[in-house]
Amino acid sequence: MKRLFSIMGFLALFGVAAATYFSLRPDAAPQSSFVMLDGSQKTTQSWNGNVTLVNFWATSCTTCVAEMPMLVSTYNKYQGKGYRTVAVAMEYDPPAYVLNFVKTRQLPFEVALDNTGQVARDWGNITITPTTFLLNKRGEIVKQYVGAPDEKELHTLIEKLLAET
Repeated sequence: MKRLFSIMGFLALFGVAAATYFSLRPDAAPQSSFVMLDGSQKTTQSWNGNVTLVNFWATSCTTCVAEMPMLVSTYNKYQGKGYRTVAVAMEYDPPAYVLNFVKTRQLPFEVALDNTGQVARDWGNITITPTTFLLNKRGEIVKQYVGAPDEKELHTLIEKLLAET
């Protein structure tokens, strides 16, 4: 009986350790093709080597609109250090609205149009905006935010990822 409890204890401890190990291992970002606002195409792989924030948003989303100044200031703070931001407009967002928003708000980062909804499907069937992913330099997802990220926490994580080699 004592041995059974020892084995069960070991398995429970191993399970916790394994769960912790695997939950800390980042997943590779989906390999997607993005149609940028200027008509060019980029892939997820083209951002490797940079810490990249991928933000799914819509012009009709009040939280998305409210978080944009923070995303702009974050981009401006880190963009010269190997950081990039990619804002992916949702399929239902009219391209003319997106273009107007980008111009009037003078967004300094890359903006993609998900005309078919394929990118949102690739990234886990994104339906809630804003949904934001932070990728390390190897193109792995290290954090996902549903709703606006906490700016201080986001900056701390970006700085940590930028420091990695």
